[in-house]
Amino acid sequence: MEKFVEKHQQKITGIISTFDRLIFKGYLALGYPEAMEHFLYRNDLLIKDFAPFAKKQSEILKQSAMDYAQRHGRVYRFLNGKTRKEELAHQIAVEDGVDEGLICVFAVVEQNPSFAMRYGEKRPRLVSCRPRCLTLYFYFMDRQVGFMHVRLQTWFPFMIQIYINGHEWLAKQLAAKGIGYQKLENAFLAIEDCKKAQKIADKFPRQRWQKILSSFARRLNPLMAGLLKGMEYYWVTDQAEFATDIMFKDPAALNPLYIKLQRHSTVCFSAEDVLKFLGRKLSGNFSGKVENHYKKRLPGARVKHRMKGNDIKMYDKFGSVLRVETVINHPYEFKIRRRAKRRGQKVMGWFPMAKRVTNLYRYAEVSLAANRQYLQALSVIDDPEASFRLLDKLCAPAKLNGNRKRAMNPVSLSDVKLFAAVMRGEHCIHGFRNGQLAEHLGMPLSKDKAERRRQSSRICRLLLLLRAHRLIAKIPRSRRYRVTLRGFKLMTAAIFLREEYMPDYILA
Repeated sequence: MEKFVEKHQQKITGIISTFDRLIFKGYLALGYPEAMEHFLYRNDLLIKDFAPFAKKQSEILKQSAMDYAQRHGRVYRFLNGKTRKEELAHQIAVEDGVDEGLICVFAVVEQNPSFAMRYGEKRPRLVSCRPRCLTLYFYFMDRQVGFMHVRLQTWFPFMIQIYINGHEWLAKQLAAKGIGYQKLENAFLAIEDCKKAQKIADKFPRQRWQKILSSFARRLNPLMAGLLKGMEYYWVTDQAEFATDIMFKDPAALNPLYIKLQRHSTVCFSAEDVLKFLGRKLSGNFSGKVENHYKKRLPGARVKHRMKGNDIKMYDKFGSVLRVETVINHPYEFKIRRRAKRRGQKVMGWFPMAKRVTNLYRYAEVSLAANRQYLQALSVIDDPEASFRLLDKLCAPAKLNGNRKRAMNPVSLSDVKLFAAVMRGEHCIHGFRNGQLAEHLGMPLSKDKAERRRQSSRICRLLLLLRAHRLIAKIPRSRRYRVTLRGFKLMTAAIFLREEYMPDYILA
């Protein structure tokens, strides 16, 4: 990331890395049918009494929400049909001038995980289902967290969801510290002191989130002081977005560069490269889907790479902020150092990361590393004009061990096909061998020994040519080769040049 910033430091005003969208979910120990049945028994209720009992609690929650809105002098509104609740809450806050406290309460009917009674052979039982029930949305302008909302389902098992935005939290902290900033929606366009702001942002994962989230649950769920007394919510991070924002002076400074960046990320980043960005090694044991997506949207475009439900995205915000963002939906794909059992003994080691909210600091570490890897990969080709000047070196003959090798043509179809074969994503970690390069160049293994020798000689000559121009290097004590940093720069620039300016020729 430092290389990327260094190349464009004259255009950049600051950089900040912090959480963006965060969704926390709280679960009571009532999430499966057996637990719910035991809860009914403890309260001297039969399974057949579940529906009327649940309806009664739903009415209590509904009435409590209406009273809560009335006490704060805010609106309680039932929404029917599809409505952009967040935009409506923002509109109400602006119209009513709400700077702190409750903005509004919305009631909607939505699907939620719950239970239903089914008749069995000996007795009725509860089964899991997803009925439509009343769901409450509380929107706040919190003094510490900023704009946020709490979603509470009014039917057992009373799952709660809390949305928080890291940029909103940081804005509140900067204002409290007297650090000036310019912010539009969920992006900072400028910050007076980015170093101090980053130190504050780094404290976000270490906040006492369990205590903060539980306080909202107790405040908005009156059953916690009555029917559910003694029970506590177990908090998990259901979705986490961690953004690295690079702030440019103005749209004119970012727009031409962003066009080149999105072109490179869609043309030159293969699906295999996504594994490296998200900290995975390419191996035969990997089973899952890796995808690349490019989507145009006004006024710009978004590039997204996905691995098993986890994403890394790049897009521009308001024309002057370049955002690289890692989204973690399935943290089990990453590792965390913790104490756990291994072969029957408790040891300290690296184990799959769980969703528990106490692991938020590790979410930040993993996401920041992914963002840096992505920007590092972009830093070598983000200025095509500079790379194009380097291509002149390919157009001159080179020597290897005293032997003269021909010049290369950066726009020749045969040479660019060779570059593309060498730059394939699966070669990033372990390098490539003679046979792999032949396969990617469309030379299948021949059954004829003489033909195989001719193929092998041809590939050897190509390898010597690439080595003479210092595009690849031999891995010591092996028969494999790797791409050099010089090779990465030059071959990427050649591929980009052909794709950008010679679109009628399509590489096989």
